Amino acid sequence: MAEKDTQKKPGFFSRMARSFRDMKGELKKVVWPSKKQIFNKTLIVLAFVAICAVFIGVLDYALTALVQWLL
Repeated sequence: MAEKDTQKKPGFFSRMARSFRDMKGELKKVVWPSKKQIFNKTLIVLAFVAICAVFIGVLDYALTALVQWLL
């Protein structure tokens, strides 16, 4: 027969406290971007979204014209 472990599992609140302590320690290790980096990356994302929107619009227009021509 297997022996039961005599150690008790920590309580809910002590586990939550340990989790928050670990989270705080991990957040101290994060290297946050500067405002300039955030601004530059935001512009890159907006430009990419605009290019994709134009591409999808042109593709939609071309395929619509093709379907109308076939019908």
